[in-house]
Amino acid sequence: MNIQIPRGTQDILPGDVEIWQYIEETAKKVCERYNYQEIRTPIFEHTELFQRGVGDTTDIVQKEMYTFTDRGERSLTLRPEGTAGVVRAFVEHKLFGQPSQPTKLFYTGPMFRYERPQAGRMRQFVQFGVEALGSADPAIDAEVLSLVMRIYKELGVSNLKLVINSLGDTESRTAHRDALMNHFKPRIDEFCTDCQSRLEKNPLRILDCKKDAKHPLMGTAPSILEYLNEESSQYFEQVKAYLDAIELPYEVDPTLVRGLDYYNHTAFELMAEGDGFGAITTLCGGGRYNGLVESLGGPSTPGIGFAFSIERLIMALKGQNQLPNVTNQIDCYLVALGESAKPKTFALLDQLRANGLKAEKDYLDRKMKAQFKAADRLKARFTAILGEEELEKKVINVKDMETGEQKQVELDSFVTYIENQIKGGN
Repeated sequence: MNIQIPRGTQDILPGDVEIWQYIEETAKKVCERYNYQEIRTPIFEHTELFQRGVGDTTDIVQKEMYTFTDRGERSLTLRPEGTAGVVRAFVEHKLFGQPSQPTKLFYTGPMFRYERPQAGRMRQFVQFGVEALGSADPAIDAEVLSLVMRIYKELGVSNLKLVINSLGDTESRTAHRDALMNHFKPRIDEFCTDCQSRLEKNPLRILDCKKDAKHPLMGTAPSILEYLNEESSQYFEQVKAYLDAIELPYEVDPTLVRGLDYYNHTAFELMAEGDGFGAITTLCGGGRYNGLVESLGGPSTPGIGFAFSIERLIMALKGQNQLPNVTNQIDCYLVALGESAKPKTFALLDQLRANGLKAEKDYLDRKMKAQFKAADRLKARFTAILGEEELEKKVINVKDMETGEQKQVELDSFVTYIENQIKGGN
């Protein structure tokens, strides 16, 4: 039986995985500069977490979750997104009681959604996200936006466009909700079945529908900005003022909504303009979710965050020819000539590794010429040759693969010599 990988998943092989590691490490370092700390949550959670946290009217909960019943008859779900799990951990471990506030966290890991696979959209995908919990200051909104923009810029993505909107507070959203219902209701039978069910449950999500995006009523739908009360309007103006203060360009799009029920106030998406992205140009999305912590049993706690797919980020880097040139170079390749030299060569290999150096040897009993070819393929900085004659003299021949220079080094000082050369010594 020829077993193949499930549809919508991928193997990330050596040669590609180094690009992933570089991206994850770059994002992590940016987060650390902003004083965000890493959190790791389970890959599966109780299904109720996502029903309550993400919203039972969303496509994720209704159509896309991988849900199963375990042997204890508990309903569990592979996480479709990261925020709900982070907030659950925030509540469960009472992170809101720690003296250092707000609680600023980042995470990375696989997420799972059952949807039609396409470029940049997998059924198992890796998401990097940030959550800031405990502050209602508009400055933290601007900080989060600055952080995500800096990650993308430091990775080399250009032609970025930041689009923002305000979804308002509960009062503003209720007024806008009523206006949307009155707007769509007379012709709702012209919309898809999903939109028809959304009309009463969450009419804001009609604006996010891809099937009916070109319906005439979409272009004339009431704008949320027209229904913001004074407090919500002032909050949005302060966010924009902070973005202006750090000279971070943005566009206001009153039609921008997020697909999850927990968002309010600031919502945003980061897009890449240019060729090479197919039909998907949105790289990242996020926003503020001031009621989510309470819905999961915690105290009244404001929050804001974002998440992006690393697969889609790599697609953008490829489209702009900005994939990092990550080489997997080793420091030293050891060549053993003759049976008596093999044990000592293996011991030297172990000593090099114990001193923090990347080293390798032949395990296929190849001829010397083939071993040198292997050293070239591994981009070895040095190649060291130990034969029976060298072993008797207690020396080893070391070749600098960049200059071609070769010299004999005492066996007792070989490891120190390689270490000094790699670190820039003499």
